[in-house]
Amino acid sequence: MLYRRHLRIKVLQSLYAWYTSESDDLVKGEKQLLLSINKLYELFIYQLSFLVEVKRFAEKRMEDNKTKFYPTESDLNPNLKFINNKVNLLLEANKDFLKKEELYKVNWSDDQNIVRKFYSNLIKSDFFNRYLDKGDTSLEDDKKLYIQIVDHLFTEEELLKDFYEEKSVYYVDGYDLVILLLIKFFETINKHFDEDAIVQGLFKSVDQRSNEDLDFVMKLYKKTILRDDENNEILKQKTSSWDYDRIPLMDIILLKMALIELQEMETVPVKVTLNEYIELTKYFSSSKSRTFVNGVLDRLIREFKEAGKIKKVGRGLID
Repeated sequence: MLYRRHLRIKVLQSLYAWYTSESDDLVKGEKQLLLSINKLYELFIYQLSFLVEVKRFAEKRMEDNKTKFYPTESDLNPNLKFINNKVNLLLEANKDFLKKEELYKVNWSDDQNIVRKFYSNLIKSDFFNRYLDKGDTSLEDDKKLYIQIVDHLFTEEELLKDFYEEKSVYYVDGYDLVILLLIKFFETINKHFDEDAIVQGLFKSVDQRSNEDLDFVMKLYKKTILRDDENNEILKQKTSSWDYDRIPLMDIILLKMALIELQEMETVPVKVTLNEYIELTKYFSSSKSRTFVNGVLDRLIREFKEAGKIKKVGRGLID
């Protein structure tokens, strides 16, 4: 479920924590990295569960409105489109989701104020009311609604963010990333997602014996640390026009990670590595970092190719 960029971001965050701490315990660092990634999935299940809870809250609210002393026509005959949204019904019936919800002990019974506030914001939103006013809706329409809920409301819901902040610092660090995972999840739901379907995990596995994405994460993290002295020397030679100690730490870490990918990741194309780390500078470094990182990597790639230090497997992976 995670794209390689997401994995690079988690490694980057963990390496930044490593370089800014006084710890030299590599094993502990690896465990913290894995924990932070596992917490992403836990938060992903929490957010799915929250959406199901919002639907249940809406359903109960409709039933309560029917028992008013003077119910209106809309109270007696509510619009059931949201209640019958196909995505929510599929998710609510899925055994694997329910099992994972139980595994993480997700329960919203004591936090109905958060659900109530979220639902209040939802029914005021333009996109939600456009959905209710539509005629018959397809699975694609129902998916679009949930993508809009995640994209528009999860990003702004401070009460929900505060709830997760009290639960775990890892939830705070992964909140925005999980929004992307949720959107991706809803985009990929289809008619085959039935009660027996498996809710995809974070990593892409080649087979039962190997996990390509997990191997990528751990190798990138571990090798960046183990080859730190060597990479420092390489980068000092290529940044002689700058005071090396004054180059932003984030830029240095991004360059060190790129060096490992270029030399150690045989199935990752050179162009992909170059583009990915330039792209990451947009989000984690200063405005000048893009040009700086691009220039350093361009020179290093040329030299590494000439020296035979880049060995890729598969047609066209070097260029």
